[in-house]
Amino acid sequence: MKRICFIVDSIFSIGGVQRVTAVIAKELSKVADVTIVTFDKPEMMDTSLYRLNEANISYRFFSYPPIGKIERTLCRAYSGYYQKMTPQCRLASILYGYSSFPYTIRKALVKELRSGHYDVIIGGHAPLSGRLATMKESLQGAKVIGWVHNSFEALFGNVFHYIGAVRKRHYVFQFRKLDHVVLLCQHDAESYHDYDPKFKPTVIYNPLTLHPGKPSEGNTKRFLAVGRFSRGHKGFDLLIEAFHLFAQHNQEWKLDIVGEGEEETLYRSLITKYHLEERVFIHPFTNNIQDYYSQAQVYVLSSRWEGFGLVLVEAMAHGLPVVSSDLPTSKEIMGSFGLYFKSEDVNHLAQRLEDATHIDWSAKSQEALQIAHKFDVANIITQWKTLLDI
Repeated sequence: MKRICFIVDSIFSIGGVQRVTAVIAKELSKVADVTIVTFDKPEMMDTSLYRLNEANISYRFFSYPPIGKIERTLCRAYSGYYQKMTPQCRLASILYGYSSFPYTIRKALVKELRSGHYDVIIGGHAPLSGRLATMKESLQGAKVIGWVHNSFEALFGNVFHYIGAVRKRHYVFQFRKLDHVVLLCQHDAESYHDYDPKFKPTVIYNPLTLHPGKPSEGNTKRFLAVGRFSRGHKGFDLLIEAFHLFAQHNQEWKLDIVGEGEEETLYRSLITKYHLEERVFIHPFTNNIQDYYSQAQVYVLSSRWEGFGLVLVEAMAHGLPVVSSDLPTSKEIMGSFGLYFKSEDVNHLAQRLEDATHIDWSAKSQEALQIAHKFDVANIITQWKTLLDI
């Protein structure tokens, strides 16, 4: 039986990446020996989360050891030089890979991964994928795969980025060293290919990660938005602003926002500012999110960017029409089905909220269910098995 390892920042916490990883790992555990190496603390372990307790998966808890002052100083010096001067040659990238991932912690992670004698090692996001590339030659012939959950724009864009344009060339050099890199949409694959024609990633969509609840009946006059309240990402501030404009001409519809995170105070302040306490409601994350989808009439994705809008699939699996930012990933998932607004345009979003109250709901609901079926986990896991030679 093939031994497969997922290495992730976290699996025992709330998040879309964690949920998708859990679903794929559970499915693969039916045909392979699966281990998840996580940087979570052991006391965080809760296999009831994402129903991980339903699968035969092993867990390893890892943390980086401290590094000495001299090693840290030398590594920081070169890393600082690289980010300031941004040399574009492969050698400079190789050296930056080592300086940003010092020998002491690199050695510890190599030891951890080699101890499992894995046939395949999958890095759970872009930085971890880059680190796996740096130490690939030390992993004793294991197939090493990067799994990038952020969009190309989010990673390397000028506004919403995690890695930043300065290090774009380095990461593409690193990704090319891996056996495969899995992206979440064709748009991102084309963006990478336009930047570097030698880099040819694999596209595998995320699957629907929950069992849908009762289909919506389309009569509640409630908008729904779901996601983590992380800074500047999901655009719930834009949604509340837009709902304020919409509510000036509509006294019936309400808005439910489900999630948790650092921007909750901002959202509540906007609700108070516009006196929307009886119209806009914030709810914490729940394992029974299906209930919110079933009780909604229209789903709204207001994100400034997305790697893959999994909530769109979840919403459509409950028969919901969707209002969405005109993001490439949204259009790739939904095609002509979505009611799109210009990203970050509050006035246009407000108009789309109004438009959504007048659609042919029954026809849209049936179309939503058909689109969602394409993302069934049985279809997606077949692609993973092919990639992994299972």
